[in-house]
Amino acid sequence: MKPINDHLKENLDLLFVGFNPSIRSSETGHHFANPNNRFWKILHEAGLTPRKFVTTEDYKLLDLGYGMTNIVARPTKAADEITKEEYEAGRTELLRKINLFKPKIVCFVGKGVYQQYSKKRTILWGKQEESVVPGVIDFVAPSSSGLVRMKLEEIIEIYAELPKLLSQSRDELE
Repeated sequence: MKPINDHLKENLDLLFVGFNPSIRSSETGHHFANPNNRFWKILHEAGLTPRKFVTTEDYKLLDLGYGMTNIVARPTKAADEITKEEYEAGRTELLRKINLFKPKIVCFVGKGVYQQYSKKRTILWGKQEESVVPGVIDFVAPSSSGLVRMKLEEIIEIYAELPKLLSQSRDELE
């Protein structure tokens, strides 16, 4: 299985960080490609995209100022297959990417992703009080996996905070 390409550029408004690619993502070369993953639906319904994108359009998020990466590059069937060493190496690499590309907001797609990144155990949904990288807003959202037991409406409600944060950060820059 091969890793998939990040979609990154400098000064992104928003960077999405997942656990790692699924087997389906590895096969297709696109993020959130598993048909049971609700990422694209959530983004649209939360007001982050003008329409529901399909997985093969993942690179088009760059046109909206959004990027994509994962904390671990190796594809697996499930996140519980990721080793402690892979998370540690992935955390170091993710810190490097965030410091290099300087996104305004980093949205961690799953509490577990943020726990591995921040080394914090107790985490609330949404904007975090204190960010790991100064000057970057850390935002924690539920995983978009179909395995998540939260109601889709509740997940969308959390992601819907992102357009508000983006608007605030743009206002602060003007």
